[in-house]
Amino acid sequence: MDNHSISTNKDNEGKEQFGSLRRMRIAVSAFYFGQGIAFASWASRIPDIKHELDLSDAALGTILLALPAGQLCTMPLSAKLVSLFGSKKILAIAAPLYVLGLCILGLATSSLALMASLFLFGIIGNIANISCNTQGVEAEKLFGRSIMASFHGAWSIAGFTGALIGLLMVNFGMTPFQHFCFIILLIFSNTLINYPFLVPAKPAMEANKKGRFFVKPDASLAILGVVGFCCMGTEGAMFDWSGVYFKEIVEAPSRFVVVGYASFMVMMATGRFIGDRIISKFGRKRTIQYSGLTISAGMAISVFFPSLIPATLGFMLVGLGVSSVVPTLYSIAGKNKRISAGTALAMVSSISYFGFLLGPPLIGYVSALSSLRYSYALIGCFGLLISFLVMRAKVFEDA
Repeated sequence: MDNHSISTNKDNEGKEQFGSLRRMRIAVSAFYFGQGIAFASWASRIPDIKHELDLSDAALGTILLALPAGQLCTMPLSAKLVSLFGSKKILAIAAPLYVLGLCILGLATSSLALMASLFLFGIIGNIANISCNTQGVEAEKLFGRSIMASFHGAWSIAGFTGALIGLLMVNFGMTPFQHFCFIILLIFSNTLINYPFLVPAKPAMEANKKGRFFVKPDASLAILGVVGFCCMGTEGAMFDWSGVYFKEIVEAPSRFVVVGYASFMVMMATGRFIGDRIISKFGRKRTIQYSGLTISAGMAISVFFPSLIPATLGFMLVGLGVSSVVPTLYSIAGKNKRISAGTALAMVSSISYFGFLLGPPLIGYVSALSSLRYSYALIGCFGLLISFLVMRAKVFEDA
């Protein structure tokens, strides 16, 4: 065989390998998208379910706690399942179950039934979340460069898509259950089409070596979790309070109240799609460090200049700041050499999610004692803490 033939064969093999990796990336992104659209579908119909069950604001707030409670209770189980059986198999089972859990929410006829359904939805959602993020970590290892932020970008795009589908379903007079059945078709189709192209599971023997149910806490993972806590606390504050901030502090006209939330979400999604290029250029450590400063700068602008245009620009900076933090933390956690990727992700997720859980109530408590502006100023300090931790912690040195 001459040199030309050898070169041609190598080129063809390279193209095939690139095509296979690209198809795998599309498949993993599709499962992130499916996760996002299922959750967004539930969120878009909360007002309708609240009305149907005649729930007060206080009652709904209590019931909604069942979802994160289910997620937090399942962290060790999720890590164990992914470590033993591989993220591919677990995701193929959990993704369809997640949307079936969504349909059960649409059948709830009492507050107790809704709470129980939400707890189940949280359990299945966490298993799907850990397996999906483990797929993202494994895919990133095969690519040999940062691609995790783009996966989370697919989740963010799904949030917009799910909200739009929810709006259409409401306008067509579809009940939440009918709406959720339509989402079942999407998720089941996605699973059938994209499952074969997911990252293959690790050998069971390797998983078993790292698959202990209880694992000694790792200090480096705890630090990653604290950084995630600060970021997700900020996200929770923006999700739940941005509309109130624009209405009460910015005093925006009613038609512009949603601008704060929309500007935050648009920039968070945008940041996730450009985040991988930024990480490739500056590295994970500097990216997270600058992200923390961007969060604080955005919050400062919103607090010190509470009028429509400056506050909108501030919220855009906050969205850009939080966009790449959690995906990057997951990438770093997945490279832990002492603990399996699924277990490491579960540890970081557990601590981080407390921020998402506690951030919004913290805003409310501080606001009741002083003002919503002071609450947002406090959240702005989270960004400074992120930068400080990244600068001091060794876990980020090789990131």
